[in-house]
Amino acid sequence: MKILFYALILFSSLHSLAQEKSIAKNGIVTFEASVATFEEIKATSSSAVCVLNSKTGDIASIINIKTFKFKNSLMQEHFNENYMESDKFPKAIFKGKIENYNTYNFDNQTKVQINGTFEIHGKSKNMLVPAILKKEGNNYILSANFILKPEEFNIDIPSVVGYKIAKSIEVSTTFKLVAQ
Repeated sequence: MKILFYALILFSSLHSLAQEKSIAKNGIVTFEASVATFEEIKATSSSAVCVLNSKTGDIASIINIKTFKFKNSLMQEHFNENYMESDKFPKAIFKGKIENYNTYNFDNQTKVQINGTFEIHGKSKNMLVPAILKKEGNNYILSANFILKPEEFNIDIPSVVGYKIAKSIEVSTTFKLVAQ
């Protein structure tokens, strides 16, 4: 009887923990590094994973670099082999926390700030990311637009092509976080 009692307590506590997590398995991340008058440099991945702890505002996201797709396959090859070195640094990771999370009412679109750390190309950088979070039932929609700079992550752009690639990379993300 004691075993049954403890098992019920364990499973009920696990169930309540599971309800605190919302997960997106097919988040969309797009970046653009185009410079006017040159070829478009833009790629999208729909394979980013994001987890939000809906009790604390802790958030983490990970993306496999090779999932970014370009219009031009040669550009994609150069991106993975020459710039991002995807075999050596296969993932980009973000871990952070939504500031003042407990003070928000997410029934409407709410502008939030996420204080966290990006790890890209083996280098970490702390950033404050502006985002919009909206609650839809038990789920959340999280979107963000921000700038990343290749040199901040030790990503070398050869001077031969450097003038064709923006110094500031525009990144946009959208995650539909489903309650678990």
